[in-house]
Amino acid sequence: MRIALGLEYDGSRFLGWQKQPGRGTVQDAVEAALAAIGGEPASVTCAGRTDRGVHAREQVVHFDATAERPLSAWVRGVNAVLPESIAVLWAKPVDAGFHARYSATARTYRYILLNRSVRPALATRYAGWFHQNLDIAAMRQAAAALVGEHDFSAFRSAECQAKTPRRSLTQLEIERHGERIDFIFTANAFLHHMVRNLVGTLVYVGKGKHAPEWAREVLQSRDRSRAAPTFAADGLYLEAIEYAPGWGLNTGRRAPAALSIGE
Repeated sequence: MRIALGLEYDGSRFLGWQKQPGRGTVQDAVEAALAAIGGEPASVTCAGRTDRGVHAREQVVHFDATAERPLSAWVRGVNAVLPESIAVLWAKPVDAGFHARYSATARTYRYILLNRSVRPALATRYAGWFHQNLDIAAMRQAAAALVGEHDFSAFRSAECQAKTPRRSLTQLEIERHGERIDFIFTANAFLHHMVRNLVGTLVYVGKGKHAPEWAREVLQSRDRSRAAPTFAADGLYLEAIEYAPGWGLNTGRRAPAALSIGE
């Protein structure tokens, strides 16, 4: 039986999603918990690998199990074994053709930036920080030039393993909530560090270092050295994974009410 799970986790407690020899990753913890409940080794595939320090409000994974367990075992049972910084939100049996990564049609990330003169203490692992007041209107103007299908080579890391730099960015919204600024990105897929590099570039525009038109120039240059430095991972959240209705998964962007940082 193939089973899909929805997960949330605090990325500051782990060395990223993907398992590695030294362990300490989200995948390591999830597979160990599933093995404990299923009584057999488990291998999970995620919709989007997150880096060290990046959080998830709804990561989707799938795994195959031969052991018969009630769905409650894959939620409450697994949660009883997982560390407190990871939780299974839901479990659903899916067709064998479902693939958490390749069946996904869109992914949404939210970057939370605390925009005030002094650094945060309580939000230090859960929000980025920038001390100068940022011009929201200028950043929105710059963001508009980035929406669409483009070659995003100027915003990918040197370690990116994607076969093509072309991505379709369908949404880039910027919202202010008191001292907090939210950058919301939706695309068919993202390149490595793409969101954090885009945020850094928009912050350069917001602080007045460059005019809004500069963002389009950087995009068209396809030159990573032209863009701003990669922004900190702390404020980045994988917010939602979308699938075609036929898979029967109740996924989509979750309300940001629980993220009260800076409000």
